[in-house]
Amino acid sequence: MILIGQYDSPFVRRVGIALRLYELPFEHRPWSVFGDAEKIRPYNPLTRVPTLVLDDGLVLVESHGILDYLDGLVAAERRLFPVTEPARHRAVRTAGLAMGFAEKAVSLFYELKLHREVSQVWAERCHAQILATLSVLETERSQHSASGAFAGRVGHADIALAVAWRFLMEAHPGIASPGDYPTLAAEAARLEALPVFQAIAQPFIPPA
Repeated sequence: MILIGQYDSPFVRRVGIALRLYELPFEHRPWSVFGDAEKIRPYNPLTRVPTLVLDDGLVLVESHGILDYLDGLVAAERRLFPVTEPARHRAVRTAGLAMGFAEKAVSLFYELKLHREVSQVWAERCHAQILATLSVLETERSQHSASGAFAGRVGHADIALAVAWRFLMEAHPGIASPGDYPTLAAEAARLEALPVFQAIAQPFIPPA
């Protein structure tokens, strides 16, 4: 398989980490949607990442769909989302919230850095949505940590939280203080220390 996209994208990074944890071989092409758009477009008309080219040539897009495919390649007991309820839908919800605030962080960056005239209404809305989601996740994760959550193997929800947190810290330094979200910050730091997270990583590179 071929994974297209740079690892400073939380969406690409979560796929790369899952591939490595699943021990699925892949080639990484660190193409930028800005600088390498012409290389990406023949694979993905949306010119977005992550883009995953399968062995048979079929191309998958969007991290949620890609991870669903990868989960189907491994035995149920190895899948990074729980396979039984209610654990499954809770983990899916957490991952969705994490990727949701990552999407808002990307939108906010584009608004602030790529537009000549910034829409303060849109920027403030994105900012508020990010902080509100962080507050919900901080409350929920702090409650779960007391009962031993995060003590077992890493799952998709944990990965999503960590990669989204790192992107936010690098793309928008100062927008959220780790001291205000100590559980999220601690979980992200613990994951970032793992070899797989260090291997599948790249400092944020602002688009030119």
